[in-house]
Amino acid sequence: MSEPMASPEPTASAPGSTRTGPGRVLIAIYALFALAASARAGVQIATKFGSAPVAYLLSAFAAVVYILATVTLAVGSPTARRIAVLSCSVELVGVLAVGTWSLADPATFPDATVWSGYGSGYGFVPLVLPVFGLLWLRRWTGRARTRRTIVTSAEDAGEAAGGGVDHGEGGGPGQGTEDVVADGRT
Repeated sequence: MSEPMASPEPTASAPGSTRTGPGRVLIAIYALFALAASARAGVQIATKFGSAPVAYLLSAFAAVVYILATVTLAVGSPTARRIAVLSCSVELVGVLAVGTWSLADPATFPDATVWSGYGSGYGFVPLVLPVFGLLWLRRWTGRARTRRTIVTSAEDAGEAAGGGVDHGEGGGPGQGTEDVVADGRT
């Protein structure tokens, strides 16, 4: 059984990739926050966990969310984009919930987390970062969907002349292969 041919273009510049243009900056910021939140949580949990366990565990959770967002944005596949949307959504809800909680009950947060005060300790970047991430993902999800429709529709138009599948409906044998090539994956 032969495998589909890979696209001659490099994966980083594939039409469905989140790693191009401003996406690179977004990934770099997420990577920086993943590193900062991981290091902060690790030190806090290792040295003074008993003084503010809720705050330190929330910092560790934030670190996991940032790591997940960084990896999935960098991978850029359709599945990774769905996971990135989920992680950015969790991040936004977390920033809003922890930010409100930290202002309403400061005794629970004797030491700050990445998300306390809506990320005020980090220049409110944790508040705006998931918004930009979700907007970027929305843009690329739409582009990838449009690209798949164009490729699939072009093939379907040729089949339609002979009575084939009509505009991406159904599941012709070549349709899955086109999705792989259009997404820039091998």
